[in-house]
Amino acid sequence: MKASDFTRTLDHSASVAGFNRGRALFARFHLDLILFLLLLLLCGAGLLVLYSGSGKDMHMVIRQGIHMIIGTIGMVIAAQLPPRFYQRVAPWAYIVAVAALVAVLVAGVGAKGAQRWLALPGLPRFQPSEMVKLLLPLTVAWYMAKRPVPPHLSDLAKAAVIIFIPTILILKQPDLGTSLLISASGMLVLFFAGMSWKIIGSVIAMVAAGAPAMWFFVMHDYQKQRVLTFLNPESDPLGSGWNIIQSKTAIGSGGIEGKGYLLGTQSQLEFLPESHTDFIVAVLAEELGLIGFSLLLFLYSCIIVRCLILSSRCETLFGRLVAGSLSVTFFIYVFVNIGMVSGILPVVGVPLPLVSYGGTSVVSLLAAFGLIMSMATHKKS
Repeated sequence: MKASDFTRTLDHSASVAGFNRGRALFARFHLDLILFLLLLLLCGAGLLVLYSGSGKDMHMVIRQGIHMIIGTIGMVIAAQLPPRFYQRVAPWAYIVAVAALVAVLVAGVGAKGAQRWLALPGLPRFQPSEMVKLLLPLTVAWYMAKRPVPPHLSDLAKAAVIIFIPTILILKQPDLGTSLLISASGMLVLFFAGMSWKIIGSVIAMVAAGAPAMWFFVMHDYQKQRVLTFLNPESDPLGSGWNIIQSKTAIGSGGIEGKGYLLGTQSQLEFLPESHTDFIVAVLAEELGLIGFSLLLFLYSCIIVRCLILSSRCETLFGRLVAGSLSVTFFIYVFVNIGMVSGILPVVGVPLPLVSYGGTSVVSLLAAFGLIMSMATHKKS
């Protein structure tokens, strides 16, 4: 063996040993080093894209960074608490979250035609619906973990009530996109609990049958317009179709390699609306092209696969239900945001996880990963 080859072998062995020591150290604190590093990489990339999407607003980037630090602290704390703690507090936290949603309807803070925030004295304003993203799967898992598997129809009906209450309250804000995604997170728990395909098919058929009634009696005018715009954005190119047309223009103009970081015309010249929130992925696609967009998708895929691996390691039914539902819900958020920005789904106002600007969203998402780590690393006692 050549001396250079021997040196490379020693360096590789030292790197592997160092990584294993790091994993062992993280494991002592119920943290998964691989998932932690992937999330750190995604947050760093998110700050870079946000700097461009916000028009080089460093103040916004700093605030987002602070939110990420707070969220990381919350993730570490959430990972330390054992699953049995979450089982005990889940129903009580759910009651508090529902009360907060009621408070939003009564005395919430409005913005852009919606009333979704609470501003309590001494605290920054926050969205209770972001809390529900965590608490609803926890509560449904708490209920189903005590029931036989596969669940009886009566148990599914009671679980549906748990899902239905916050869904309706969020729908009243109005926030159709979040209400549908939150209800989906609860339904995922029922799916992982063994709900039969016959029941799933019946639910889909009921939703399809109720779609006309929802169109005429539930959806607001602006929500109907979003659907019509999705079907034909060119029908009102300077009005309701502007967002999606500019978004698709930005994505298409990026090509393979992109126009270069901070050199996007649609975002930097302010043609692209909401470039720091809902449509931030169009900023990335325009400036970094298909290559940058593919790298982002690969990073998201690694995070989702790692979460599913951790979910399979949970030793309790409660842990598997929580970790599995949160993992797939994260995938749904990514899919819906990219789908609506690229024009294959209606615009529903769902941010890109850990990339779009939003304090409460970032903190709640990172806390969710802490929950997944907790469920996977704590042993049954």
